[in-house]
Amino acid sequence: MLNGIPAWFEAARFGRDIQVVMALRMMRLAAGGLPAAFEAWRMVSEKYMTLGEANWAALTTMASGGSVQVATRKNYKLYRRRVRANRRRMGRR
Repeated sequence: MLNGIPAWFEAARFGRDIQVVMALRMMRLAAGGLPAAFEAWRMVSEKYMTLGEANWAALTTMASGGSVQVATRKNYKLYRRRVRANRRRMGRR
């Protein structure tokens, strides 16, 4: 899937989704209050959890003889899934 024009479209879509999530989070944080505090806590904790999962996926892939490309694809899928989940949770599909 990550080759040629389909890869370019997927990368553009992923970039757009990241920007949407960032904008929605910034609006929540700017609004203040308890929802902002919870969003800030959630944002930081999700980043640490996702980084740990990505490192573990890369480690197990490489340890079992997988290539760097396979590890990269697994990590990309993990981050893509997290961004989509955040976008859905914050109300933008």
